[in-house]
Amino acid sequence: MKNVNELLGLKNTKEVNEKLNELLAGFQIYYQNLRGFHWNVKGKMFFTLHNKFEELYDDSAQKIDEIAERILTLGGKPLHTFEDYLKTSKIAVVKDESDGMKLVEATLDNLSTLIKLERELLEVAEKVNDEGTNALVSDLISEQEKTVWMLNSLLD
Repeated sequence: MKNVNELLGLKNTKEVNEKLNELLAGFQIYYQNLRGFHWNVKGKMFFTLHNKFEELYDDSAQKIDEIAERILTLGGKPLHTFEDYLKTSKIAVVKDESDGMKLVEATLDNLSTLIKLERELLEVAEKVNDEGTNALVSDLISEQEKTVWMLNSLLD
């Protein structure tokens, strides 16, 4: 049986997998933050934000799976414990907040951090001609930039 990277024509995907795991950990904390935001949001925008946070965490769950499967595709092992996520993630846990606009600001901060990680990952994947990871990450960035624009418009 051949190494999966040989079959894909890729060499040295270790750094790509490390960055993918960092992104996976970030998405897991982002996802959990969104769950808390959905449950605890209060204020004039309750109905809108309650629904929006649910939409975002449902979408994040799908993206988490795609990132983990990309790690497996590249012969790596995805992180899978909250201990590892907390240790690895650059996303801060948001706790005990219910003000809708502060939760939107926290979501924007989380998305900004994810986009930064994704741009770093693009550079690493480019070095090893990993078009599959680049395609996945480019799609993530495109969607998240639009979400940042929309949420930021809500704050204006």
